[in-house]
Amino acid sequence: MQLLQQIVNGLMLGGILAFVAVAFTLTIGMLNFLNFTIPALFMLAGMVTWALSSSGGHFMSLGWHWTHAAAAGIAVAVLASLLIERFTYRYMKARFGDATEHALPLVSSLGFLIIFEHLAMTLWSADPQRFELPFKSSTLEIGGLLFGIPHLISLASAIVLVALLNGILERTRLGRALRSIAENPDAATLMGVEVQRIVPVVFVIAGVLSALAGILYAASYGTVTPFMGDAIATDAIAGMVLGGLGNIWGAIAGGLLVGLVKVLAISTFGAEIEKIPVWGLLLVILIVRPQGLFGHTRIGKGKF
Repeated sequence: MQLLQQIVNGLMLGGILAFVAVAFTLTIGMLNFLNFTIPALFMLAGMVTWALSSSGGHFMSLGWHWTHAAAAGIAVAVLASLLIERFTYRYMKARFGDATEHALPLVSSLGFLIIFEHLAMTLWSADPQRFELPFKSSTLEIGGLLFGIPHLISLASAIVLVALLNGILERTRLGRALRSIAENPDAATLMGVEVQRIVPVVFVIAGVLSALAGILYAASYGTVTPFMGDAIATDAIAGMVLGGLGNIWGAIAGGLLVGLVKVLAISTFGAEIEKIPVWGLLLVILIVRPQGLFGHTRIGKGKF
């Protein structure tokens, strides 16, 4: 029973990792751009939701209902994501041509990550802050097994949203435009696709996914910090690569697998070596199957 509970815990953690892995997958799959600001969006949503919903004597302490605070947290993350799109992807593309061929967008996104984290630290301090849960109990017991309600919401939402995204990509005009940009941005422009209007959609979706993950993570573990996104981001990147670069369903599978391996490693060997099994598995997969479990061999070609 204890092993079964640890498996459940791993899959629940994997549900949150899957959200973040899908956000990473969208930007690298569509734009060939590893967006390092995703952990900052994750953190901003969680901390803004905490700040607005709490009644302490700190910045933005307004005592809002948690639903209103969560909506504001998502809005802040989306606006931050659009700001990042403007000054990392679009600006670099305008100045240097195809921005995806340069390391500058990646470095500038890393700069935004550091700025946002230290801005949050300045506003709310670096100390962990207690996030009051919006419901009396955060767990659900089924057959003697405990399921975290925020984790269940995260896993179910990730699957539903990815199914919706998959349908949009395959069956709508917007989806065709996004796939054409993923294949060749210059050719898409020549074919009449308004790249400057379509690319921000990718950043909005990534912002929403990151924000939802951050809020659910804060509700699950009852704490927020300015650096809460860093550890989650490394695990989500591992899940993205394991699942296969550019494959959104693979990102969910990879996130679940990383969550499962991480929790089982902690319960068996302790928290000191939690990274070794995850990244060891990643190295093995990359050696045996470099494209990941469900990915393709060429980034930017034949995805989705």
